[in-house]
Amino acid sequence: MKLDGKICVITGGASGIGLEIAKRFAAAGGTVAIADIDIDAANEAARSLGDGHMGIDMDVTDPDAVQAGVDKVIAAHGRVDVLVSNAGIQIVKRVEAFTFDEWRRVVSIHLDGAFLTSKAVLPQMYKQGSGAILYMGSVHSQEASALKAPYVAAKHGLLGLARTIAKEGGERGVRTNVICPGFVKTPLVDKQIPEQAKDLGISEEEVVNTVMLGETVDKEFTTVEDVAHTALFLASFPSNALTGQSIVVSHGWRMD
Repeated sequence: MKLDGKICVITGGASGIGLEIAKRFAAAGGTVAIADIDIDAANEAARSLGDGHMGIDMDVTDPDAVQAGVDKVIAAHGRVDVLVSNAGIQIVKRVEAFTFDEWRRVVSIHLDGAFLTSKAVLPQMYKQGSGAILYMGSVHSQEASALKAPYVAAKHGLLGLARTIAKEGGERGVRTNVICPGFVKTPLVDKQIPEQAKDLGISEEEVVNTVMLGETVDKEFTTVEDVAHTALFLASFPSNALTGQSIVVSHGWRMD
C-alpha cells in the first residue's frame, strides 16, 4: 500500500493515533501536514517524520483556523489528497451531570471538526477530481456505553456525514469512510479507567476486563498500529468501490 507523494492532512496528529497514522503515511510515501491545536507539538512531530512534512496550527472547532490551515497546505503543495479527521477528546459523566458547555465541547471537536475540515478540503479535492476523507469514529459509532453521551452521539453523527459526502462526492472522485476502533490504549483511555471505576462502583480491573474488553475475542486492546494500518488501506484504496463505509477495528467487539 503506497501513497506515492499524496498530500495528507491529519488533525490531532501530534500524538496518539494521529501521530501513528502520520508515521505510517510518511513511510508509505505520503507528505504529511500535522494539524494540531498545539503547534509546537505539531512542528516537532512533523520534523520527526523527516524532510518535507509540516505542522499546522489548527483548532478544528474554529472555522477560520481550519480554513487558514488548509489554505496553508494548498499554498505549499498545490493539492490535498487525504484528510484524516482524528482530533478528539473524552469527558466521562452521566447525562444529567454534563454541563451544556461540556456537551458542546465534545460534540464540536469530534463532529463540527469533521464538518469544518471536510468543508475546507472538498473544493480542492473536487477541483483535482480526487480525494479520500477518513473520519476517526469508534465502535461507539454503532454501539453505546454509559457515561459517554456526547461522544457516542458525535461518533454516530460521523456515519451520517461520511455517507452524505460519499453520495455527493462520488462522481467527483472523492471517497469518504469511517474507521471505528475499539478501545485503544492511549492516555485518553487510561484516564477513563479510574473515572469509570469510581462512577460504576467497580474495580479498575473490572473496567478493563469487563467494560472495555469484555466483548472482544481475545481480551486485547486495539493498538494504534492496528488503526494506522487500516487508515493506510483506506487512504490508498484505488476506487470508489469502498466509500460510505464504516470499518470496525476492535478485536471482534463489534461484528457486522
